[in-house]
Amino acid sequence: MKSLVLSAAMLLASSGAFACSNLIVGKKASVDGSVMVSYNADDYGMFGYLCHYPAGTHPKGTMRQIYDWDSGVYHGEIEEAPVTYNVIGNINEFQLSIGETTYGGREEMVDSTGILDYGSLIYVTLQRAKTAREAIRVMTSLVEKYGYNSEGETFSICDPNEAWIMEMQGTGAGSKGVVWVALRIPDDAICAHANQSRIGKFNMKDKKNVLYSKNVISYARKMGWFNGKDSEFSWKNTYAFPDFSGRRFCDARVWSFFNHYADGFDRYLPWALGKDKDAEDMPLWIVPNRKLSVADVENGMRDHYEGTALALDTTNIGSGIYEMPYRPTPLTFTVDGKQYFNERPISTQQTAFTFVSQLRSWLPREIGGVLWFGNDDANMVAYTPVYCGNIVQPACYNTKGADAVTFSSDNAFWLCNMVSNMVYPRYSQLFPELKAVRDSLETSYFANQTSIEKQAADLYQTDKAAALKLLNNYSNAKADEMLANWKRLATRIIVKYNDMAVKKEKDGKLLQSVTRPGYPISFGRKLVKETGDWYAVPVEKK
Repeated sequence: MKSLVLSAAMLLASSGAFACSNLIVGKKASVDGSVMVSYNADDYGMFGYLCHYPAGTHPKGTMRQIYDWDSGVYHGEIEEAPVTYNVIGNINEFQLSIGETTYGGREEMVDSTGILDYGSLIYVTLQRAKTAREAIRVMTSLVEKYGYNSEGETFSICDPNEAWIMEMQGTGAGSKGVVWVALRIPDDAICAHANQSRIGKFNMKDKKNVLYSKNVISYARKMGWFNGKDSEFSWKNTYAFPDFSGRRFCDARVWSFFNHYADGFDRYLPWALGKDKDAEDMPLWIVPNRKLSVADVENGMRDHYEGTALALDTTNIGSGIYEMPYRPTPLTFTVDGKQYFNERPISTQQTAFTFVSQLRSWLPREIGGVLWFGNDDANMVAYTPVYCGNIVQPACYNTKGADAVTFSSDNAFWLCNMVSNMVYPRYSQLFPELKAVRDSLETSYFANQTSIEKQAADLYQTDKAAALKLLNNYSNAKADEMLANWKRLATRIIVKYNDMAVKKEKDGKLLQSVTRPGYPISFGRKLVKETGDWYAVPVEKK
């Protein structure tokens, strides 16, 4: 299977999983002038690793087999490109990076006869395109020739100079047709999407910043879904109208990201809450009130609506004893015949891998492109740097023998999951331990970045191969360092918090004596309220 996913098919938004989130930052909206794009790859049963496709040349007539990115089902063949580029994870050697979220859209538009699914399309394109605009041309020409075998999809397509958002859907069973629209995000803006179609009306006359299929409106007219003026056409209102789930489970994640960087964004809270279908919709992008760093985007991928009306780190019963900002799935549940729901934040326990791509035009391309990568829930991992010219993955991100049903303590996905699953149920107690290690590592990576890149840039002038090897070795060393720290973290948590007690510490060393913290007072009050005097200790006269 040619994907980041091994075993276990991935059920996406249309089937209720509401997977994946993307954040996008234009070059004039970032602290250092980089374009940034992030991705949380979310779903239950999903095993993630860092993929690699080496650069290559291919004789004319070479055919490439396409296997579904999620399920591994064989779809057919496409003609291979004469030249393909190096790809590591979701970035290629030219600093092109692509992410996605699935929104589903109209079921009758899905065409199972198409050869290219959304995931295969991403990785084939990364091997064939150098820029975001070229990627759009490659993606659309491929699906127009071979057919598109997925539901409605939103793609983030970014290079060191431009950031684009593109939405695509098929044109029905057996058609092998497609409709699509792509908009360039202004350089001074930030954008996001999270399993709900985001593109509404668009300026068809702006050929520089707006691209679309010839049938983007005519197909809707043919199907009887739109009969207004072209200028009134809204992609999402026609092909993927935002219902309650699209607003509350999906757009709310976008709202939370924007809310950190916009004044007065509570005006859009009614939309994010989802219950008022006539509430004011959010803009597709905003100009932030301050510029964002890589750390800001990483923190955005860790969001649980903290400090908002949708916050999950609260003292309500859903948080358990220790204020856990995670909830069981599925998103909806039924009690006494009435349906209820859980919040769906950006950060979720079902994340298999996460990345933040940092794309910088002023550096040699193999130095400028960094994929900050983590192999579990973004909140529970330290992102490590992976340079776009790397040709050898860190062993912990591509571990022999490890898969969705085979544990390995040398594998980042499994080791990080082991730690995070210890932390989840005792979150307020244990998470500070994880956060301290996570933040210390990431701080060190950012502190080292200028130095290692200067070494590489100096070496690049005389020995490009040696420069790229230097960065590859550095990336792999940092991943190894992360894994070693996580192994120590795992054993520390087991030893320190064994049996719901907490071992005391002195001078950084654990002592044999323990404290027994019992219930947090907030939970104790809830328990007493629910049980009344059942557990009350009687006052006996002496």
